Amino acid sequence: MADIITTITGRVPCQNRPRHERESEKTIDIEQTSSTLPKIDDPPPDGGYGWVCVACIFFINGHTWGVNSTYGVFLSYYLNNDYFPHTSALTYAFIGGLSISQAVLIAPLATHVIHLYGTKVCLHLGVFFETLALIGASFARQRYQIILAQGFCFGWGMGFLFVGSVGIIPQWFDKKRSVANAIAAAGSGLGGLMYSLVTQRVIDTMGLPWAFRVLGICSFAVNLTASNLIRDRNKQTGSRHRALDTKILRRPEFLFLQGWSWFSMLGYTILLFSLPAYGRSIGLTAQQSSIVGAVLNLGQMLGRPFIGLTSDRWGRLNLATFYTFLCGVFCLSFWIPAEVVSSPMGLLCFFAIVGGALAGTFWATIAPVAAEILGLADLPAGLSLTWLIMVPPTTCAEAIALQLRRQHAHSWVYLPPQIFTALTYFAAALCLWVARGWKVGQLDWQASDQREREWELATRQDSPLTENKGPGPDGSNLNVPNEGTVRDTAQENGITTKRDIWRTRNMVKNMLAREIV
Repeated sequence: MADIITTITGRVPCQNRPRHERESEKTIDIEQTSSTLPKIDDPPPDGGYGWVCVACIFFINGHTWGVNSTYGVFLSYYLNNDYFPHTSALTYAFIGGLSISQAVLIAPLATHVIHLYGTKVCLHLGVFFETLALIGASFARQRYQIILAQGFCFGWGMGFLFVGSVGIIPQWFDKKRSVANAIAAAGSGLGGLMYSLVTQRVIDTMGLPWAFRVLGICSFAVNLTASNLIRDRNKQTGSRHRALDTKILRRPEFLFLQGWSWFSMLGYTILLFSLPAYGRSIGLTAQQSSIVGAVLNLGQMLGRPFIGLTSDRWGRLNLATFYTFLCGVFCLSFWIPAEVVSSPMGLLCFFAIVGGALAGTFWATIAPVAAEILGLADLPAGLSLTWLIMVPPTTCAEAIALQLRRQHAHSWVYLPPQIFTALTYFAAALCLWVARGWKVGQLDWQASDQREREWELATRQDSPLTENKGPGPDGSNLNVPNEGTVRDTAQENGITTKRDIWRTRNMVKNMLAREIV
């Protein structure tokens, strides 16, 4: 059969030709195909109008996640006042969890909206739903009304705004990606700090309905302006906005990334919503408790740019793993002893600043870390799945915390939730540590594969198999390793295929490797 094909076409069948000829033909076919496709400007500009986008996303985060952070003030008010009759503490806890879980649950739909209609339509939908939720909540008088408004509708608005903006910064930055993302994420800290104090003041002076109305008017004005100023680079980067790309779930490193996000969200949600209520449980006033919640958001605002700056310098996976672990340590070291010290307000404020900076490590680093693991092209699809997988922990986290409380005890009421929060951060750090080990192994495999390709290139050009420099395809000098060097290096690394990265011995070695990743 092969002889017949050769006689008719004058070409040797692909499977009977030498490997280097098959690879050469593939290269030609790829070049011919790529010449017909639109050119993609891969390198991000690392600045320019990107800084305007950073400022816009900073304010959007302040008026979505920052406003959502004020639920700690609302929760404290609900638990100490029978505003909605016959409503249990567990129901109130689910309202706060719903706002976050709905934001991430709506992510696939928001991603699909971006694919069909563009980023601005997605952002404008978010502005509409969030404004409707806050103004509607001001007229709520029954339990189901506040659940629909402050839980579901607000979560949808926050989700459309968040998904529409979170993938913008990686498109504009490369070397400064983490610090730019962290600056934008710090907006939620500023919004939480400002609106926690404003909300408590408005509740005390004008009542609960006007607190919702003030938040709604401010959010509408700021979010609408920022949404119209944002520009994406979807066409330049070739981003694929797939709502549910389940093929990514077959990649083990992505699953460990999801473990980090899952456990981080459990701890973050408990810490964010429980700290003001915890202050009331140890004898602080409502005003003091709201100040503690505001200081927690101040810590997020100050800490996130620092997290981003250090991540760009010493490795995004390295620092995200370390800061996540450190947050668990601080929960055990400073949050638990606050009940027995002479000045609980002082220690709580210190923990709120330091712990607040570390608790939001996930939000400051998720986009850069996901880009390291998935690449820019698959980043939107990966983030869409990430938000969807985060629905269970964000929905149930505060409910779990309230159920874990020692409700009939006179002291250490919040000890079980405090320990649980610390353990979630330890588990999150372990998951990301494994993902870091995969990244180190992948870099070793890519380096070994590149050396082998150089050797094969030199072979096709009839270059001697020596360590001398040979001409590259563009006429420049090329270091050509001999075959023995390539194989020895691959055997030394223990990684000759992608599957070898996940071998236990290689993974442990890579997890302990001191590399900047």
